[in-house]
Amino acid sequence: MSTGASGFLERFEGVLGKLPGDSALRAAAAAAFRASGLPGDSRGRRIEAWKYTSLRAVADAKFQREAAPRHEAETILAGLPLLDAPRIIFVDGAWRDDLSAIAAAGFARFAQQPDFGTLTWPDREPMVALNTMLAEDGAVLDVPADHDGGVVQLVSIAASDADFHPRHSVRLGRGARLTLVEISVGQGTYLLNTVAEIHVAEGATLTHIRLQDEAASAFHVSTTYADVEAGATYDSFTLNLGARLSRTEVHAQLTGKGGAAHLNAAQLLAGSQHADFTSVVGHTAPGCQSRQTVKNVLAGKSRGVFQGKIEVARQAQKTDGYQMNQALLLSPFAEVDSKPELEIFADDVKCSHGATVGELDAEQMFYLRSRGVPEAEARSILVRAFLAEALDAVADETIRARLEAAVEGWWERQAA
Repeated sequence: MSTGASGFLERFEGVLGKLPGDSALRAAAAAAFRASGLPGDSRGRRIEAWKYTSLRAVADAKFQREAAPRHEAETILAGLPLLDAPRIIFVDGAWRDDLSAIAAAGFARFAQQPDFGTLTWPDREPMVALNTMLAEDGAVLDVPADHDGGVVQLVSIAASDADFHPRHSVRLGRGARLTLVEISVGQGTYLLNTVAEIHVAEGATLTHIRLQDEAASAFHVSTTYADVEAGATYDSFTLNLGARLSRTEVHAQLTGKGGAAHLNAAQLLAGSQHADFTSVVGHTAPGCQSRQTVKNVLAGKSRGVFQGKIEVARQAQKTDGYQMNQALLLSPFAEVDSKPELEIFADDVKCSHGATVGELDAEQMFYLRSRGVPEAEARSILVRAFLAEALDAVADETIRARLEAAVEGWWERQAA
């Protein structure tokens, strides 16, 4: 079995014509992927957007696409912090009707309604090109105008050592509302490469919560494109805990007056984990607001990456943009790369960015230890306090409690 970009291309050639959707579009994506290769692969070209993150390990991995599941999806599912709400379950990239629980209205599958959308850039993004080549299934959610879709859970479970490329689409009609909770977990050595296209129509609000707690040897790449119209809000929060290597990439375009995008995240890493949070917020309409706060807690020899860019077009007057990246290093061997950027062509704007890197405060540690708090517990208290601002961005108390429990579980694993 071939590995790296050539292995993916060989598999694509074997299934071309059998996959749903536009074969010509898939072939064009394959040509783009053949030209770019995997970021960081010795055979791939240099890609500036992937400067701090190499997928060489993905290129060297051998994914057994036709392998039988090695783990029980039901067992993995039983251990998840699920809500009492509708859920859509994908196991090894395929929809599981028997595990899902959602009303038919507003939900369809990519396999049945293959639409690659209009926002993605396979010619610019190699992992989007790879997804476009090999996507087989995914969730399609369509919330009609003025309808409250409540909470919907979208769960991806990996039960075999393979590669999966889900293709999701979310559309909110004018004035609609939806809270989407996306969870990614699994066992084994696998690649989850997800692409999602989101449209938030005028006056609509999408709250998008993501919990990534993949297996320790897994690879996770998620690319989201969001189009936010006038007076609409895309409010997202990502918690990255798992995976050997992960990259969360968000492209949000504020295309209507008064739109808002909030892209907040927290990454907790240990051992030799590598996690990359990359975002691009484009302000192309006046009076829009964007907020980005990304916090990293890094232990062991882990490495965290933040690349955040705010683009303000000439016509986007009265823009209010803010981004902040903060890193807490729990080890002298941990590393963080932070690259906040502003690209402004308008002259009446309020934009700022910043980054801080530090260790646990020695005086605060001394204060807690002097009052009889054990060292491990004192460190835990200070780390949770550091993360509190990021988690407070999640307004729903029940969902926030699930995320806090996931953070507590991560901390317990480090102490074990």
